[in-house]
Amino acid sequence: MKRKFILILFIISNLFSNSLVAFAADLSNGEQIFSANCAACHTGGNNVIMPEKTLKKESLEANKVNTVEAITYQVTNGKNAMPAFGGRLSDTDIEDVANYILTQAEKGWSN
Repeated sequence: MKRKFILILFIISNLFSNSLVAFAADLSNGEQIFSANCAACHTGGNNVIMPEKTLKKESLEANKVNTVEAITYQVTNGKNAMPAFGGRLSDTDIEDVANYILTQAEKGWSN
């Protein structure tokens, strides 16, 4: 009985872990990190290097980068012309900026 209870708690915690991460993120810090490190190429959710790969919701979905995990991975490791920020930014800062990007994409990059 105790094993079933623990298993159920584990499953429930995994189901809600993505939403808990979003609540734990510091969006104000994410905005500051974005302004200091990303805005030169991605102001307003755009992309000055590869205009078809924006940070807008539709583009993130089309490129399968529409989760905090996927954005975190790309920010950490870089891709194509985008440099890797792993090692330059802390894991917390990267998670905060990923949550900020996803939140802004959901809002259409309006303040």
